Amino acid sequence: MLLLATSLLARAQENPTAYDALRVVGTKLNRDYVNRVISMTGVDGNPQPETWKILLNDPRARGGVREVEVANGKIQSERTPLRSVVGSAEGATINTAHLNLDSSGAYAVASHTADKSGTRFDRVAYTLRTDERSDPVWIVTLQGTSGRAVGTIHINCNRGNVVRTEGMFAGTNMNDVETERDIEQQNDENQGPLRTARARLRETFRRAQDEARDMFDRVRRSFVDFINR
Repeated sequence: MLLLATSLLARAQENPTAYDALRVVGTKLNRDYVNRVISMTGVDGNPQPETWKILLNDPRARGGVREVEVANGKIQSERTPLRSVVGSAEGATINTAHLNLDSSGAYAVASHTADKSGTRFDRVAYTLRTDERSDPVWIVTLQGTSGRAVGTIHINCNRGNVVRTEGMFAGTNMNDVETERDIEQQNDENQGPLRTARARLRETFRRAQDEARDMFDRVRRSFVDFINR
């Protein structure tokens, strides 16, 4: 497992990571901007994208949002678009104290989870934003050779658990797993084939989720430590 994690992490670092892009923003523009991140996106990751698009909360900007694009260690563009926010709430910013997973680590966790589900992919797209609980989450979309999405994995950046999948494990998420545990504690005699199949899928997802957390422990990287070193 350790060799696999090391191999995935090394491959994921061929292009600058999300943390690297944020360091550029803090160094070239404004150190305080790293604490005002609303979202980050990167497409055509192989496994890391060439360009990161970063939305920042900036009261001085038109619409209160500043958009910065970073590539090759440089600021490629900077503009103030009309307010367009990706997140659980308008203008919700990421608490960097809860950011413990760089995009390279997100790739390692997502790739391992995809392997466990039998999902094959060619490239990935990344979105970092807050969820409905204001926790930072990586949304990693897996794409086939045609560019079509073949699966999506939601990873909590604080604890490293896979909280949701789309197009994989029949869409099972942690709410389903908890529901299944409740059902198992009841004296339900209905053990039909449909329930058996669903239980098997949930158990597969549960094992993959546990293994993803183990992977997270190996690739965990605190953003606060990274930016302050």
